[in-house]
Amino acid sequence: MTPPTASHEPPTLPIADTPALEAQGVTMVYGSGATSVQALIDVDFAVRPGEILSLMGPSGSGKTTLLMILGGLLHATCGVVRVEGLSLEGLPDSALARMRLARMGFVFQSYNLFPALTALENVQVALELKGRDLAEGADLLTRVGLAGRLRNRPKQLSGGEKQRVAIARALAGDPAILLADEPTAALDSANGRAVVKLLGELAHDLGRAVVVVTHDLRIGDLSDRVVRIEDGRIVE
Repeated sequence: MTPPTASHEPPTLPIADTPALEAQGVTMVYGSGATSVQALIDVDFAVRPGEILSLMGPSGSGKTTLLMILGGLLHATCGVVRVEGLSLEGLPDSALARMRLARMGFVFQSYNLFPALTALENVQVALELKGRDLAEGADLLTRVGLAGRLRNRPKQLSGGEKQRVAIARALAGDPAILLADEPTAALDSANGRAVVKLLGELAHDLGRAVVVVTHDLRIGDLSDRVVRIEDGRIVE
């Protein structure tokens, strides 16, 4: 009998039962009276550790507004957001800031890197804010495939490399939740594929809960679930 061939692939972690992030009845209204606009209407869903959830839908459907509410960057008009069981409702801005710093990482389409700092220094800024060892910065950049680019500034990096620096920075402090807004929108196909692969590894191999606003069908195909939003409502 031929012995099984050893696999060198990292084990995929099971998706946990307890939500890392949960929205219940989230509604967002801008303005008041006749000119008010409902950006989100009674949104419910949860994402668990080890799971990628994609928020998809047409432009203006409320996806980015929802992501900002999930991250405690906007206050919903009504409804509840829970982070690892903790309700964000009524928390002062200082407590929300501490929660984001300790439990969340953010990735934006525009990278938001400091142009005067190297890739390593951009990551170390986040590590310093979180009270972590600055030496972890090199390890984080190595994890995202940039071991040879530590001393390069953003203008010396490609779009895909900038986005990987942004992901490494988001991972500073080992957050449980990663929120990404159109992380592949500005990238060519090769760099887009690299970022998609990296997001999959963060969830399935490292056990992060990953929520991605995207139009990229490759991320949708990789996701454990896709939540489709139209006109502020979940339709699928």
